[in-house]
This record gives sequence, structure tokens and C-alpha cells, in this order.
Amino acid sequence: MYIAIAGNIGSGKTTLTRMLTERYSAKAYLEEVDNPYIGDFYEDMNRWSFNLQIRFLGSRIRQTMDMLSQKDAAMIFQDRTIYEDAHIFAANLHEMGLMATRDIETYMKIFDLVTELIPRPDLLIYLKAGVPTLTAQIRKRGREYEQHIDECYLKCLNDKYDRWIGTLYDGPLLVVDKDREDFVSDPAVLERICARLDALKTAR
Repeated sequence: MYIAIAGNIGSGKTTLTRMLTERYSAKAYLEEVDNPYIGDFYEDMNRWSFNLQIRFLGSRIRQTMDMLSQKDAAMIFQDRTIYEDAHIFAANLHEMGLMATRDIETYMKIFDLVTELIPRPDLLIYLKAGVPTLTAQIRKRGREYEQHIDECYLKCLNDKYDRWIGTLYDGPLLVVDKDREDFVSDPAVLERICARLDALKTAR
């Protein structure tokens, strides 16, 4: 069973992935955090946007190929999806004028080819969070390259997530409102998430 966890920067994807992986003794695929372009990107988004996104896309392709080989795994959790790379981050950079049209077209050709081979998640857990929640979490985890992320950038990404979830994504979905539902401090929130997963397992 393939469970994907989606959400903006600082929404808690990695934390939830680790919690669920431990709970179900499952295999986790975490987002690459040592992308060699990420520091340069936050310093000069226009120059490094294409490099950054291609590197993330390549990492997601490697993850996907490994996932496809895990035929005996009962559950797999993935921290961020390839769909977010394209429909949220790359699309936002292009709309902001930070990725050239020929670059986004090249990127999307690769994305379209790869997604023909990717299984859709059995469940997408979307961690929806407002900008104040995101910025608080970003400060708390203290990654140096994230400390100067513009709040307008986070807001643009949130708008993209709302559009993607509301109009483009048509698979099984569970939305967690991180502004009011904190699965770290409130065990009941985690139990609600697990109840959905347990029901999904039973139905298979």
C-alpha cells in the first residue's frame, strides 16, 4: 500500500512520515534535503530554479523506481510526491518569472514521461497549513537556508496547493488542517489518521 504525504515547506511531512513508518513498521521514502542547489536557489531563485527542480525530479524518479521494486512491502510512505514538484514548485517558479518558458517545457516533458510509469498513491495525506504555522515550523527546525524564505513565496505555494488539491488531484485524499490539528501534540489527530489507514488496509 502506497501512502503519500503532501504539504508546503514546514507543514510537517517528514515528522508525520517518520511517525507512521514507526507505527506500521513500514518503509519510508524521505524528501532529499541535501540537494546541492538548494542554498544557491534561495540566494538567487532565477538563476538556480531549473537546476534545483531537475535535481528534485531526478531524486523522485529514483525513489519511484525503488518503490516499484518493493513488491513485498506491506506499506510504503513517501514524503512529498512527484506531482507536487511539477504542479506546485516548478509551476510556481514559472509563474513568478523565475523559470524560463523553455525550461518549464523541458521539465514538464520529463515529468509527463515519468508519471506514465508511476502508480497513483492509495491515499494522499495533505497537510494543509497557513503561512504563520509554516513560518513557525521553519524557524523551529532551524535549517539555515530556509530562514529567509519570503512569506509571499509560501503564500503562492499554498495557493498552488489549494488549486492542485481542489481541481487537479482526483485520487483518495485525507486533509489534515495543521493550523488546528497537530499530530505531534495531540495523539487523537494521529489516531484519526491511522484509523483511515487501517480501514484502507482492511478494504484491500
